[in-house]
Amino acid sequence: MSALVLGHKNPDTDSIIAAISAANLYKARGIDAVAAAQGTPAPETAFVLERFGLKAPEVVNSVAGKNVYLVDFSDLDQAPDDFKDAELKGIIDHHKLGDVTSDSPLECWIQPVGCANTVVKFLYDYYDVKVPADIAGGMLCAILSDTLLFKSPTCTEFDKKSAADLAKIAGIKDINALGMEMFKAKSNLNASPRDLIFRDFKDFDMNGHKIGIGQLELISVDMVTPELKKALAEELAKVQAEGREDAIFVLTDIMKEGSEFMVAGQSKDKVLKALGASTEGEFIKGVMSRKKQVVPPLQQAFKD
Repeated sequence: MSALVLGHKNPDTDSIIAAISAANLYKARGIDAVAAAQGTPAPETAFVLERFGLKAPEVVNSVAGKNVYLVDFSDLDQAPDDFKDAELKGIIDHHKLGDVTSDSPLECWIQPVGCANTVVKFLYDYYDVKVPADIAGGMLCAILSDTLLFKSPTCTEFDKKSAADLAKIAGIKDINALGMEMFKAKSNLNASPRDLIFRDFKDFDMNGHKIGIGQLELISVDMVTPELKKALAEELAKVQAEGREDAIFVLTDIMKEGSEFMVAGQSKDKVLKALGASTEGEFIKGVMSRKKQVVPPLQQAFKD
C-alpha cells in the first residue's frame, strides 16, 4: 500500500511542492510514497507547477486506513477529518509542533527555518539523494514564497543557502526575477472573496478557542479596492460564523514589508491589541509572517 505524503488544508506552494519533493525522496529511499494534497493549486502554485513541468498532486479528502507522511503541518485542525483513522508514519515541518499523535515510532524532522522545503533539502543531503532539476525549481520557488524573497523574519541563512543550491540544480540564474514572476501570479485577485480568504487559511486551537487565520500576500495591498475590501469583510463574517470564535484575514504587502488586518468575531479588540494594531486596516510595518508574528502573540492573548 502506497503511503500518502500530504500537506495541510488550503494548500500553499510550500505544502504542495513539499509533498512532491518529499514523496520523491521517500521513493529514492525505497519507501512506496505518492504526493497528495488537500485542495487544488492556488494561482502562485499553478504558476510554479507549469514553470517547472511538475504535476499537481492528487487531491485527497479522506485518509482512513492509509499510511500518511505529513509535510508543512502537524496540527489536527489542518488534517483530513478522518485522520485519526490513519497511520502516521512521519512529519517534515517548519512550524510549531502540533497535536497529532502516533501509535508507533515515526520519523519527525521539524526545524525552525522559513520553509518546509528547506527541511526537505536538508534531508536530500542527509540521505545523499540528488534533487531532480524540475523538483529543485519547485523547491526553490517554495522557499522564495514562504520567505517572501528572503524578506520574512522567518528566513534563515539555511533557507538562503538551500535556495542558492537549488537554483544551481534547476539552472536558475536570476532568483529575484523568478520571485517577482511568482509574486505577480500570487497577487491574482480574480477570485471570489471566499476563495481569496481561503487561498491560504488555517484554523488554530488557541487554549480552547478556535481561531481561523487567512493570509493574502500581494505585491501591493493597494490592489484591494474599497469595494473588494467590503466584500471580504462580509465574507469573513460568514467564515467566523461557521464555528469559529474569531476569523482573521491578514493582507500582506510584499514590497512595503508589512500587513493590515481584518477581524470578525467576539474578540476583535483583543486580537487587534495582540497584533499591535489600534484599528482594522492599520498598516503594521514589519509584520509579514503568520507563523512567527501573528500566531504566537494571539496564542498568548488567548491564554489570558
